[in-house]
Amino acid sequence: MLKVFADRGGTFTDIVVVTDEQAIIERLAKHQERFLIVPLPQKQWIVIYKLLSENPEQYQDAVIQGIRDVMGIPPHDPLPEKAIEVVKMGTTVATNALLERKGDRVVLAITKGFKDALRIGYQNRPDIFARQIVLPTMLYEEVIEVNERYDAKGNELTAVNLEQVKKDLQTAYDKGIRSCAIVFVHGDRYPRHEQQVAEIAQEIGFTQISVSHQVSPLMKLIGRGDTTVVDAYLTPILRRYVNQVAAQLPGVKLMFMKSDGGLVAAEKFQGKDSILSGPAGGIVGAVQTSKRAGFDLAITFDMGGTSTDVAHFQGEYERQLESEIALVRMRVPVLAINTIAAGGGSILFFDGSRYRVGPESAGSNPGPACYRRGGPLAVTDANVMLGKIHPQYFPRVFGPEGNLPIDKDIVVEKFTHLAQDIKNATGHTRTPEQVAAGFIAIAVENMANAIKKISLQRGYDVTKYTLCCFGGASAQVACLIADTLGMKRIFLHPYAGVLSAYGMGLADLRAIREKGVEKPLTKALIPQLLQLIETLETQAKTELLSEQVEVTRKEEVVKKVNLKYEGTNSTLTVNFASDVALMQQEFEIEHKSRYGFIPGEKNLIVESVSVEVIQKMDTPEEPLITRTRSVNEPPLSVETVRMFTAEKWYDTPIYRREDLQPEDTISGPAIIVEKISTIVVEPNWEARLTERNHLILQRSD
Repeated sequence: MLKVFADRGGTFTDIVVVTDEQAIIERLAKHQERFLIVPLPQKQWIVIYKLLSENPEQYQDAVIQGIRDVMGIPPHDPLPEKAIEVVKMGTTVATNALLERKGDRVVLAITKGFKDALRIGYQNRPDIFARQIVLPTMLYEEVIEVNERYDAKGNELTAVNLEQVKKDLQTAYDKGIRSCAIVFVHGDRYPRHEQQVAEIAQEIGFTQISVSHQVSPLMKLIGRGDTTVVDAYLTPILRRYVNQVAAQLPGVKLMFMKSDGGLVAAEKFQGKDSILSGPAGGIVGAVQTSKRAGFDLAITFDMGGTSTDVAHFQGEYERQLESEIALVRMRVPVLAINTIAAGGGSILFFDGSRYRVGPESAGSNPGPACYRRGGPLAVTDANVMLGKIHPQYFPRVFGPEGNLPIDKDIVVEKFTHLAQDIKNATGHTRTPEQVAAGFIAIAVENMANAIKKISLQRGYDVTKYTLCCFGGASAQVACLIADTLGMKRIFLHPYAGVLSAYGMGLADLRAIREKGVEKPLTKALIPQLLQLIETLETQAKTELLSEQVEVTRKEEVVKKVNLKYEGTNSTLTVNFASDVALMQQEFEIEHKSRYGFIPGEKNLIVESVSVEVIQKMDTPEEPLITRTRSVNEPPLSVETVRMFTAEKWYDTPIYRREDLQPEDTISGPAIIVEKISTIVVEPNWEARLTERNHLILQRSD
């Protein structure tokens, strides 16, 4: 049986397979240049495989093709359902649809008088000096104003005109719109009117009906409304993709990663939960492997081909309730991830006076110049130019037929021409390698600034943290990032190049339920909170019971409250306790750390409560490795190459990671290569391998 964990990224799709099929391993062993095979206890193996996310000449869907390649199934033959136990995956389908505004057509039904409320929003001005304000494109196409109203205490002021609503929704339906978002004032507390309109929409035949009191049962019409519209906009396109994958995996348990870091059955995967599906798998993988390695303070750094995702970890997952993704506001719990458009595929520009890196990306098609598809110069090409990436140690998946190594010659040619263009424009003479190093320095600064946002700017001393690096490109710049931030230690898991996919296998089943409260935090409120929490816990457990997943190890319940000072809008999340003083103390400590002060004599308001039920799943074990060489016998390098760093060329040894053994120490400059990534050890750094095959990089000065 196979367990498949997959992450479909913007450039590469990563596949991790856990199997006990000896025949599959024997066949893949003949193609070890493409597949990494790691033995596990109890006669199991992990197979690691990377392929381009887009290769239209070769396949339609990268995840399905990856499973076919591992199992040796020809393109048009059906996949044997009994051979696959489960497929757990993350996808960027909904994220891309939101970025490119390619979701389904949506009609918005909203309380009369609030037709333009979502367009007006909170009147934020990100660029306060811009004289021309360009509002983001609305995701809905039509708006229906419904003459209905409850007051804030639940008194019905105006009943729904059911006949008029039916007529208006039918008109939208006749225009070809099949997705409906329903958002009413105070609908989060008093949902009867929303339920009535949803019933009418269902009778008419709308195939997607998103209702605000179910999608985001919290106060604030704008955030709740935007979230509901996003759900209506993205769920249909997500459903089509899920059905497409499921059709090729009949009878196989299919699960997807949600933005909050939990798994959910494919049939319950919704648009509102899918925006950070891929990055969330990476955070789960980074956090779980860091904890196994003994690091409780970590900055996760995921540099892929298209973007870089960073997050802060201090003992538990950090989530944020309010977020803005692709200029769209959302009020659902998502992992607190800071994403910037900087990756191995970020395009390098010279505009006549300065260097620029991204935000545009070459993606996987055409990809960077070295991908043999006529692409532009990108960050990956700069590392090729600097001698940090060498074709013979990179996957042979390029060119029209996907079987060629990267092309170093075109990289040297393009950087030589670019150096000449820079000289002609500025009069400054730069060698091609100096130009490449300049672009890398800019990319590193951009990524370091992203880490500062989630650490230093929130009161955390980043120098006490371990930098957990993963993603195909992170290990090439890890030391440079750490130097910029003053960090002393870097952690690289043996599956760092595919940790987002591996994280799918380390994730647990999670169900989060939340409800608005908006009452002062007093001792008299505690019984009401306890009753509400009990209701939410029952709802979450009921959802997980319907997942029909194999027996898990244990269950955990996490109870949180979102608190804020009276008269303010910024909430902080603390653990729920029956003792008001304990919650107040935890809030004040967090407020002092975040904002640097504690206002005196201000009441605390409970904005909302949340309950998370976690069912722990069996996850892959990490095998121990033993040392067979003498302690005094150092590892042997496979060759010595030239690498440009710190403004000069170094003779740099290359080591294969599979040749390293526990307690081996390598001083930089050095390059450690593996099938799924390249690790650059800069001068003044040294690398040490542990018995769990973890690579720890430490400053040596």
